[in-house]
Amino acid sequence: MKNPLGKHLRELPGPLLLTGHTGFKGTWMTFLLEQLGVPIIGYSLQAEKDTLFERAHRGGVIKETFADVRDYLTLNNFMDECKPSTIIHMAAQPLVLKSYESPRETFDINVMGTANVLDVAFKKDFVKAIIIVTTDKVYRNDDTGHAFTETDPLEGKDPYSASKVGTESVVSAWKQIAKISGGPSITSVRAGNVIGGGDLAQDRLIPDLVRAIISGEIVEIRQPESTRPWQHVIDSLIGYVKALEYSLSNSSIRAFNFAPNDQGIQVQEIVNIFGRVFEGDKKIEIKLNPTLKHNSSNNLEVQFLNLDSKLSKQVLDWQPRYTQKESIEETALWWRKILIDKADPVEVTKSQIMKILK
Repeated sequence: MKNPLGKHLRELPGPLLLTGHTGFKGTWMTFLLEQLGVPIIGYSLQAEKDTLFERAHRGGVIKETFADVRDYLTLNNFMDECKPSTIIHMAAQPLVLKSYESPRETFDINVMGTANVLDVAFKKDFVKAIIIVTTDKVYRNDDTGHAFTETDPLEGKDPYSASKVGTESVVSAWKQIAKISGGPSITSVRAGNVIGGGDLAQDRLIPDLVRAIISGEIVEIRQPESTRPWQHVIDSLIGYVKALEYSLSNSSIRAFNFAPNDQGIQVQEIVNIFGRVFEGDKKIEIKLNPTLKHNSSNNLEVQFLNLDSKLSKQVLDWQPRYTQKESIEETALWWRKILIDKADPVEVTKSQIMKILK
């Protein structure tokens, strides 16, 4: 391989700053970057109870500070102290249903938090490239099943999606600042329905299934026929790293999509796959509850969502290693090893990463 993954990041004078490193994707990213030999520092809120960060005893493993991205002074001081060469900004309020309960806070974290990261970074000549993680939900979605490309119109119907469209506007504004006044390269990366071991976020299908396995409770399903581009976390994170390395030498591309090659799988099939993996150990009981808040009948959750990743494949030479079915199976197997076999989360996570990297 001419330029193995992480090579350009390892050659930089400063570490990679990862915001949101205590979250589900953030914790997986720290494991991935460690396997790649990339120096990393973290800026995030404290980890919540029972998260992968806690299960894997990640506190203190890397240089980190626990603070809010809305805390401009702390963010500025941490960058001055650590002098990162690159940034991957993941810190966010990522939940759709929570955004209905706390819309102002969602906008404040996702939009102004991103503005803070970029404004601070643009004052530091040691920062060379920045990746801003948004979502597949930024596109104007009419529920036709159209696979969105990076140039499709953006529009957010729910507060979370709208806040991420606002985040994309922040990216555009600072790219214009860079064009006029100079500054680091900025690229947004869009992926959604990212799954993998360790995610226990509220109001997400797979975490709900895992909680049901742990507690024996019945899972209530809002939309069993809904489809999403279910993607294993490792596939999306490798895409983010490739996008960051590319942006070190080329700032012309505004955004990259990352999605599976195959069409979206329905919610009901995910339940079936989990049931097969845990068959004989734990029974998963489900019931349909179309009256749950924010269901499709009141048009607050789209039923179909697909992304087109041709640009990432052509420019970054990125390819998803897993089909959607394999992604779901790997996620279920991660949880089975933890819950049934009592395996070490660190070893299980590392082994799944190395299976992809080898």
